[in-house]
Amino acid sequence: MFIINYCIRNIYKMYNITAYTYKKANKLGVTVKKSTNRMKKIDVFKNGEKIASVGANGMNDYPTYINKRGIKYANTRRRLYKIRHETDRHKKWTNGWLADKLLW
Repeated sequence: MFIINYCIRNIYKMYNITAYTYKKANKLGVTVKKSTNRMKKIDVFKNGEKIASVGANGMNDYPTYINKRGIKYANTRRRLYKIRHETDRHKKWTNGWLADKLLW
């Protein structure tokens, strides 16, 4: 039981938004805040209105991989993410598109 509780706590710990994500958000004209949904990393706002919650909490993203494993490994993970999410990352302003633009 201890192991299960430990895993659940680690999966749902708060995500720290990186400078990379803030910079990408600024380019898109949106703002990002820590998500109020414990299963997501960030909430995305446009003109003060929440438009999406993106990024599975507990999963790594491009800037996290850079910090943990280095740029070479992060680039490999980015390439694989983009292949895996090919069908949902091209339609503008969807959760998949926002995740791709802000976290990858």
